[in-house]
Amino acid sequence: MKNITDSFLCLGYWPSAGSFGFNTDILATNPINLSVVLGVLVFFGKGVLSDLLDNRKHKILRTIRNSEELREGAIEQLEKAQARLRKVETEADRFRVNGYSEIEREKLNLINSIYTTLEQLENYKNEAINFEQQRVINQVRQRVLQQALQGALGTLKSCLNNELHLRTVSANIGMFGTMKEKITD
Repeated sequence: MKNITDSFLCLGYWPSAGSFGFNTDILATNPINLSVVLGVLVFFGKGVLSDLLDNRKHKILRTIRNSEELREGAIEQLEKAQARLRKVETEADRFRVNGYSEIEREKLNLINSIYTTLEQLENYKNEAINFEQQRVINQVRQRVLQQALQGALGTLKSCLNNELHLRTVSANIGMFGTMKEKITD
């Protein structure tokens, strides 16, 4: 060991034991100074450092817990939103299907109603045509009958004299009498 201390002595100046002074040997003093500084820092800074680390640890844990709670809340809200979305999509599909079937039903009802109305209009048209035909036929009959009567009256007036008139009346009375007898028998 003497060699080690001798080597330190050769490298620089070592003050004697009773005096205070500066050691200019950097290689010899640095490890000692560093170990002393580190020892003082560890001894005095240990509590402060552990408190800082504990506070930081608690903040991190609190942040993690808050993040977990927020994540759970977000997951819960997401699940609720997805359930609502599925419900709304189901209702929308149901409304869409019901709407399409309702539209088809209304379309068929409208078509059937139009066909019924057209049939009724066709029937009314045919009745109106038949009525007009009958009215025109009756008017024509009345005119023909009037003309025939006027023609017959004209013929009768021109051809009929008193004697022929009396014979016609007598013949009609005779026919009327025989008909009366048949009816009463």
